[in-house]
Amino acid sequence: MHPPPSAAAMDFSQNSLFGYTEDLQELTIIERPVRRSLKTPEEIERLTVDEDLGDIERAVYLLSAGQDIQGTSVIANLPFLMRQNPAETLRRVLPKVREVLHVAGVEMQLTAAVSFLTILQEESVSVHTYAHSFLQTILLHLEHRDAGVSNAWLETLLSVIEVLPKDTLRHEILNPLVSKAQLSQTVQSRLVSCKILGKLTNKFDAHTIKREILPLVKSLCQDVEYEVRSCMCRQLENIAQGIGTDLTKSVVLPELMELSRDEGCSVRLAAFETVVNLLDVFDTDDRSQTILPLVKSFCEKSFKADESILISLSFHLGKLCHGLYGIFTPDQHLRFLEFYKKLCTLGLQQENGHNENQVPPQLLEQEKKYISVRKNCAYNLPAMIVFVDPKNFQLELYSTFFCLCHDPEVPVRYTIAICFYEVSKLLNSGVYLIHKELITLLQDESLEVLDALIDHLPEILELMSTGGESSIQESKLPSLPDLIPALTAAEQRAAASLKWRIHEKLLQKYACLPHVISSDQIYYRFLQRMFTIMMTNKVLPVQKAASRTLCIFLRYNRKQEQRLEVIQKLIEQLGQGKSYWNRLRFLDTCEFIIELFSKSFFCKYFFLPVIELTHDPVANVRMKLCYLLPKVKSTLKIPEDKHLLQQLEMCVRKLLCQEKDKDVLAIVKRTVLELDRMEMSMDAEQLEKEKQQDGRPVNEKTFEKKRRDIKTPTAPPKSVPTAVAGPSASTTSTSASKEIKKSKLIRSQSINNHAFHTKYGNLDKCSSKTSTVAYIPSASGLAKTSTISLTDDSFRTRNASSLPPSFSPSTPLPSTSRGTAHPVDPKSSGGKEPPPRKATLKSRKSNP
Repeated sequence: MHPPPSAAAMDFSQNSLFGYTEDLQELTIIERPVRRSLKTPEEIERLTVDEDLGDIERAVYLLSAGQDIQGTSVIANLPFLMRQNPAETLRRVLPKVREVLHVAGVEMQLTAAVSFLTILQEESVSVHTYAHSFLQTILLHLEHRDAGVSNAWLETLLSVIEVLPKDTLRHEILNPLVSKAQLSQTVQSRLVSCKILGKLTNKFDAHTIKREILPLVKSLCQDVEYEVRSCMCRQLENIAQGIGTDLTKSVVLPELMELSRDEGCSVRLAAFETVVNLLDVFDTDDRSQTILPLVKSFCEKSFKADESILISLSFHLGKLCHGLYGIFTPDQHLRFLEFYKKLCTLGLQQENGHNENQVPPQLLEQEKKYISVRKNCAYNLPAMIVFVDPKNFQLELYSTFFCLCHDPEVPVRYTIAICFYEVSKLLNSGVYLIHKELITLLQDESLEVLDALIDHLPEILELMSTGGESSIQESKLPSLPDLIPALTAAEQRAAASLKWRIHEKLLQKYACLPHVISSDQIYYRFLQRMFTIMMTNKVLPVQKAASRTLCIFLRYNRKQEQRLEVIQKLIEQLGQGKSYWNRLRFLDTCEFIIELFSKSFFCKYFFLPVIELTHDPVANVRMKLCYLLPKVKSTLKIPEDKHLLQQLEMCVRKLLCQEKDKDVLAIVKRTVLELDRMEMSMDAEQLEKEKQQDGRPVNEKTFEKKRRDIKTPTAPPKSVPTAVAGPSASTTSTSASKEIKKSKLIRSQSINNHAFHTKYGNLDKCSSKTSTVAYIPSASGLAKTSTISLTDDSFRTRNASSLPPSFSPSTPLPSTSRGTAHPVDPKSSGGKEPPPRKATLKSRKSNP
C-alpha cells in the first residue's frame, strides 16, 4: 500500500479517494463477507415462528419444518422442556427428535448426546422411564461414522450404565455386546465394546464376569487390530478391580505379559502402564518373578524403542521404585538409580546452541520428547529421594537436583519448583543443602517458575529458618545472606511484568517474612517498597496485597520508633494525601488494621484520622468511609471511649445534615441504621472504677443492670439537657454527668425502617446556620427529636487534648479537614480559630 499524499495534493476524484484505488479495492474485499452473512427477506420469513405457540408446540413445529439450526436449538433446550413438562415432551417432542437424528449432522448429534446426558444427571424422569425412552436412541448412534459423535454417545452410555439395574444391563447392553465384539464387526464397533466391557465389570458379580465377560475380554485382547488390543488392554485395570485378586492373577496377568511383548508399540505401552497401575494387586512373588523382569526389559529397550515408551517410563519410574522397593537387590537398586540419573540429563549432551530454524523437524520433535522425559524426572524427584533415603541425598541425588534446577528448559524448572517444598520436607534437617537452589529459582528469568515456587514459599522459608525442625528457633536465616536480594529482585521482576496476579500472590506470601528474617531487615528492605507499591501501582488487588502485608510487618515490629514512623507515614502520605486514590487506600489499610490489631491500638492511632475523612471533598472517599464506620464503631469500649463515640456521632450527624451527594446520603442513612443496631462493648474494669469513685458499692446486680441497659432498648427520658462537646469539655456537675451518661447508653424503641425513611424526607434541607427540627438517631443508638441550633464550628471535634500520645504537639500532623467546612473570616477572628461551641439539645420523647 502506498503512503498517503499530502493534504495539498489530495482531491475527491474517483481515482484519488483516500489516496489510491487499491485502498478501495481492499476495503471492498473486507466488506464482502459481511454482506454475504446478512439474511435475505425470504430467509428471515422461513426462520420466523408464531409467537403465540407454546414451548411444546414450537419445538414440534421447528423439528418438523424448521431449519437445522432451529432443530439444534430445540434439542439443546430439551432438558428445559423435560423439567417443565416431562410427559408432553416424551409424548410429542422426543419422537420428533428421534426422526431428526437419523439424518442429523455432526453438530446436532453432539448437541443431542449432551442433552441426553444432562437429562440423566438432572434426574428429570425415573431411571426406568429414561431407559425406556432414551436408551435405544443412545445405542443406535454409538457406531456413528464420525469418531467425535461416536465418542460423545459412548460417554453418555457409560454414564447411563452407572444407574441402570442389572436386568436392563444384561438384556439391553451385555447380550447384544456378544455379537458386537466379533471380528466380523467393524473396528469402531469392537473399540466401543472394549470400553463398555470395562464399565460393566463393576456392575456384575464375579461368577457372571467369569462366565460371560472374560471370554469376550480374551477375544478382544487377541484381536487382529492393534488399536483394539491396545484399547482392551487399558480396560484390564477396571476389569481386575471387579474380578478380585485370584482371577486377576490367573486371567489378567497372563494377558498383560503377552501384550507386553506385542509387536505394536502402543499395545506394549498400554500393557506397561496397566502393570504399573496394578502393582498393589499383585503379591511379592508376582512382583519379583513376573513384574520386575518385565520392568527391567522395558528399561533396557527404552532407548532403542520409540520415545513414547521412554516418556511413559520416566513418568511412572517413581511409582515403580516405590512399588518394587522391597524386592530390589543392592545391585538392582543401584541400576535403577543410575537409569533415573541418565534420564534426568537426556538430551542435554546434544545442546550446542544451534538455531531452531536450521534443525531438521525430526530432531526438533525428538528434543521435545527429551524435554518431556526430564520434566517427568523432576516430577518424580521426591519419590526418588525416598528411594535412596533422604540421608543419602547429598551423595546420591544432589548433583541431579542441581541439574534439574539449572535445566535450560522452562517446563523442567517449573516442575522442580513445584516439587521444591516436598523435597524440603523430605530433607528435614538437611534442608540447608538446597539453599542455593532456592536462590536460583527465585532469580529465575521465567515468571512461571517463580509462580510455581511461591505457592509454598512461606513453608519453604520456615523450614529453611528452623533447619527442618518442628520448633521455631530464634535465629532467622543467618546463613543465607542472598535471600533478601533474591526476594526483592523477584518482586521487582513481577512488578515490571504484566502478570499482576503473580505480583499480588508474591506480596501476599511476603507476609511470612516476620517469621523468617529480623524486623530491622524488613524495615529497611521491604517496608518502603510496600509504601511505594501502595502509592504508585495501578492495580487495585496488588495495592491491597501490599497494604495488608505492610500491616503484618507493622504488627510484628517491636521497635516503638519504627512503628511510630510507619504510622506517621500512613496518616500523612495516605490518609492526608493529595490524591483521593491514596486516601481510599488509607481506608483499606485501616480495615486491615482493625482485623489484625487490637481495638485500643486502632483507637489510639487511627480513629481520629479516619473520621476526619468525613470532610473529604471526594464523594467516593466519603462513601467508602460510610461502609467502614460500623467496623470503626466496633473498636470502641464504653465508658473508656465515650469521648470518641461522641465525636463519631457528630461526624455522622454532620454527614446527615450537609451531605449533598445523593448516593453518599443513601449509604449514610443505611449506615446509621446499622450503627444503631450495633451493641457496644463495655469495659468492666473501667465501669467498676467509676462506680467506686461515685462512692457506690459494687455488686453484680448493679453491673448486670448496667449491661442490660446497653442491650435492651428503652424509652429515653422526657427532658434531659445534654451538651455535645469534646472530651475536654467535661466540667458539668456529677448528677448532670450521670444523666448524660445514662442517656447515651439507652437505646430507642421507636427506631425502625419505616419511621427512618419517612422522617428523613427533609434532611436535605437541614442547614448548619438555621434552627431545624429533625429526627436524628445517634451512632450510639440514641434516637430523639432535637432542636438543633448549630454552626459548622460546633462539629469541629479534634483538638490538642484529643490527640493520641504519639501525636503530641511536638510531632504535629497536618489537618485532614478538606473543603466541606466554611472558612473562618480572619478579620473577625483575629487570625485565630474560634473555640468549638457547645450544642444544646433539648430532648423529648420521639413519636413512634
